[in-house]
Amino acid sequence: MALARALIGYVLVHETSRGIVAGRIVETEAYPPGDPAAHHYRGRTERNASLFLPAHRAYVYHIYGTSCCFNLSSENDGTGGGVLVRALEPLCGIELMCERRGTDEIVDLCRGPGRLCEALSIDLRFDGVTLFGDSALHLASPQRLPAGLGVSRRIGVTRAASRLLRYYERGNRFLSGPARLNRCERRGIV
Repeated sequence: MALARALIGYVLVHETSRGIVAGRIVETEAYPPGDPAAHHYRGRTERNASLFLPAHRAYVYHIYGTSCCFNLSSENDGTGGGVLVRALEPLCGIELMCERRGTDEIVDLCRGPGRLCEALSIDLRFDGVTLFGDSALHLASPQRLPAGLGVSRRIGVTRAASRLLRYYERGNRFLSGPARLNRCERRGIV
């Protein structure tokens, strides 16, 4: 859960042959050890093996057969845990993101895990890479700290759905999900 909070403000960068695309992380969801909603809950498999790598490795998987989702491993080597990156605020390479997404609506480029993977061209080839290394896909230090941090229940899960494990920058217009979740619940202000 600490990593999910700490990632808000970091910049996700993909250096491609067509140029650099980057966005500031504004929304995450934590999937800690023992979480019944997590891909690692039932143990290591070929598909989820990256969640069992040391912290800060990419875990990329297909969802709905068409889109990818981007996560980071969050625990020590051998322990399953991760953080889903749900939304980015586009910073660099916006024209290329628009082309990939087929839209000129900047607010919709990286709002949601599938959209951000499409905009940044993140796919299964990045599964397992170290994100604080010299990979084409990496994390850069925050340019600015979040104005305020909110917390809510996660989006799209049925198991452990009420757990407050979704973190976001309050007031950021690039957040995903229903507007009611983007207003801090009284007990959900961090």
